[in-house]
Amino acid sequence: MSRPTPSTPATTHPDWLHLSGEENVVWESRPHPVTMGVRVPIGLALVLVGFAVAAWSVTDGGVGGLSLVGVALVVLGIALVLVQYVVWTNTRYVITSEELYKKRGIVSRNVTQFRIDRVQNTALEQDVLGRLLGYGDLTIYTAGSGDPELTFERTPEPERANGALNEQLGKLVDRDRSGERSRSRNRST
Repeated sequence: MSRPTPSTPATTHPDWLHLSGEENVVWESRPHPVTMGVRVPIGLALVLVGFAVAAWSVTDGGVGGLSLVGVALVVLGIALVLVQYVVWTNTRYVITSEELYKKRGIVSRNVTQFRIDRVQNTALEQDVLGRLLGYGDLTIYTAGSGDPELTFERTPEPERANGALNEQLGKLVDRDRSGERSRSRNRST
């Protein structure tokens, strides 16, 4: 007796990512966790200090003003960490077979999007800390603009992102060349 195979669920994409026809996602990431910065360790330190202050004040004679200060430090620390985490999780970088996307925002959303065929040049930058921790900036320049069009800041494993983009650019060049050859053959016949 054979078992029925479960159907493969359709890949769902967020509502801000508009894929067309044969377009597919080739690379997707959010910034490296280091992007959350020093606010996360500061928030965690506030939580620890708040617990220590609250625990010390309770054992020293009941709940009082110092206990409330400890609780306030805990709440402030948790809020600081949560805000940084939410900002981090709501920043996305996407490379598809046809377009580049950078999405930011929690309450309001800012999505930068442009076609890969507009890419003129890319630059991959990593400082010493970025090399040690595995992040870097991938900057994309487009035709007709001397300024960067888009930067994926503090991208984890930036070589993979750059490789995925270069692969798509190579496919685009190959498609253009094969199209030119077929047009040339059609003209000569």
